[in-house]
Amino acid sequence: MAALHTIADILEATGGRAENVGVQAVSSISIDSREIMPGALFVAIRGENFDGHDFVAKAVEAGAVAALVSEAKAGGLAGLPLVVVPNALEGLYGLAHFARERSSARFAAVTGSVGKTSTKEAIRAVLSAAGPTHASIRSFNNHWGVPLMLARMDRDAAYGVFEIGMNHAGEITPLSRLVRPHVALITSVAAAHLEFFDSVEQIADAKAEIFAGLEPDGLALLCHDHARVQRLIRHAQDAEATVLTYGFDEAADVRIEDYTWDGAMGRGRIVGDGLDLALAVPTPGRHTLANGLAALLVARAFGVEPGVAAHALAAHGAPEGRGAAYRLGPPDNPLTLVDESYNANPVSMRAALEVFGQMPKGAGRKVLVLGDMRELGSTSDALHAELALDVEAAGPDLVFLVGDHMRALARELPKALVAGWAQSADEMAERVIESLAYGDTVMLKGSNGVRLGALVARIHGAFGLENER
Repeated sequence: MAALHTIADILEATGGRAENVGVQAVSSISIDSREIMPGALFVAIRGENFDGHDFVAKAVEAGAVAALVSEAKAGGLAGLPLVVVPNALEGLYGLAHFARERSSARFAAVTGSVGKTSTKEAIRAVLSAAGPTHASIRSFNNHWGVPLMLARMDRDAAYGVFEIGMNHAGEITPLSRLVRPHVALITSVAAAHLEFFDSVEQIADAKAEIFAGLEPDGLALLCHDHARVQRLIRHAQDAEATVLTYGFDEAADVRIEDYTWDGAMGRGRIVGDGLDLALAVPTPGRHTLANGLAALLVARAFGVEPGVAAHALAAHGAPEGRGAAYRLGPPDNPLTLVDESYNANPVSMRAALEVFGQMPKGAGRKVLVLGDMRELGSTSDALHAELALDVEAAGPDLVFLVGDHMRALARELPKALVAGWAQSADEMAERVIESLAYGDTVMLKGSNGVRLGALVARIHGAFGLENER
């Protein structure tokens, strides 16, 4: 396999020493002993619920040719192939810094309360059509996920796309300075993580930390479709960034006009800042077209023709758990399943409900399964209850609710509409599956911790292989 980093480079990047390492290079990097590929470097970081040092032997057995370990733990791992550093996580940061320094790629970093993963994936799809692209996987967007993704970046990549998340102030700054993006994108600011902030304005300030590492003459790309955009613009200007806004708002520099959904494609006209073209994405919802426009603008900033970007977006679907739609069972009367199970806050919940309301009813019923929105602090019950009008406007025939805070929503909905409430997705699963039939349309939406994803998998199993996505 091709070398990702030589051992000599790893020692230079981390200031470590090698013990019992019999190879010249590693081909991949992992922090999970269950996902080791032959030739890998295993990084033994310590998490809240595990210590990677406990799995070094297992990783070596699985094919790791070396393990990056903390000095304090090295004595108990004698005889194994080790790169010993003062602290394994800091060593990973050293490797990430090394990978960034050697790269000539163009870098984009994405954050936001809503839509950052979907937008990151749209950017990845567009840039991949133009050249070798390295992008964060899943939601590896925190203090270990970002350096891991950067350390994994091949020296020959033309583009790098990184998602950066946070739930406390001060978390984005060091990650942005590590990635050093040429484009810093903020998709939204909304009432998410209010458990850790006193106001949405403080969330905006924390998101704006993404400008901390922006390269000189870098571009701050901001969605204009939320109330805190002017606050973000001021932060970007303070960072001496070039600012470009986009969205449906008439004040945006690049605007989406004439949005339509024809059952297969969301379409709109893109105008402003020298652009005038049609854009289409194969996923419902105005927000998905906005995400696509963001990807097109990142690509344009990197020299990719808008037409190339638009073509790539027309074939790009939603990521699993973030709006992916499936047709299960008989082609002439399928169960339509919309998987929004990965994340939820008031803004993304309303956007998903709007999409659901636009979906045709078909031969059967329309069914919602809604789980708690997490990390909303003391306002959580009120924010759940305020969804009642949006739920009714979406036109469901049945609504299943999961989680403590969804009780507040249940109290505001007509009793005939609420088919059931349960503490957990496991408790609700059988009732949901028994209520569904071919011809129905069902959407599941909630925070990842509610585990609606497991219920999505059970629906897949109960109603057969997908025919179309």
